[in-house]
Amino acid sequence: MLKLSIKKMIAVSGVALLAACASTGQHTDSAEDPFESINRPIFEFNYQADKYVIKPVAKGYRAITTPFVRERVSSVLSNLQEPVSAGNLLLQGEPVAMTKSLGRFVLNSTLGLAGMFDVAEGWGLPKREATFNETFAKWCIPQGPYLVLPLIGPSTPRAATGLALEFVFDPVYWGTYNDANVHDKASWGLAAVYGITAREQALDLLDDLERNSVDYYTTLRSAYLQNQSKLRCYRDKSEETAAYDFDFGFEEEGEAFDEMDQ
Repeated sequence: MLKLSIKKMIAVSGVALLAACASTGQHTDSAEDPFESINRPIFEFNYQADKYVIKPVAKGYRAITTPFVRERVSSVLSNLQEPVSAGNLLLQGEPVAMTKSLGRFVLNSTLGLAGMFDVAEGWGLPKREATFNETFAKWCIPQGPYLVLPLIGPSTPRAATGLALEFVFDPVYWGTYNDANVHDKASWGLAAVYGITAREQALDLLDDLERNSVDYYTTLRSAYLQNQSKLRCYRDKSEETAAYDFDFGFEEEGEAFDEMDQ
């Protein structure tokens, strides 16, 4: 199980974000990035992998599909994450929200044609996404130092642990568990679809960030950490400070790009 989860983490996450780029700026001395001397070479490796493999595939996917098709694919992927969101909402002490999330999964998986259409929204069940990283933050677990992981990209120990758990609890993993042949093909296939879809959605956003960055490494680090800072401990009643609306998830990147472009 762990072996497959690691494979899926590499195939999926890296594909999404982290088109990393070679550093053109000075090394910065940051208390949040004590491993910068290690992170930057990994960042460069990620950039080369993205430049020659991941990004061309994502651009090809955009070229041969229509926005409608891509939206349907993204909707299916989002629906598959509904059980994970439901579990995290329960862990966060929100049983009502958890019930609504499971209701969304049932409705969209049936009436919504395997999640291609979000019919639950029209039935008064708006999407409420919840991750293990968010749950850990609510439990007041510190995020730890900034890390750049091979192919996975920007992360922290807390975020990386949460990501691993999300893949361990992936419904496709358990749904195909008893058939080794189908299990491996489904897991690898889904990982590829997640990755290609996420990277396609991030094409314009990451290109814009790279064009407008003196030091792309520092820009992504700042954006990622500011985004993480929005996750609050249940004891923290202070108001959120202004930050990039830079969500590395699948569904929010378009909104983030639109806001940054204003």
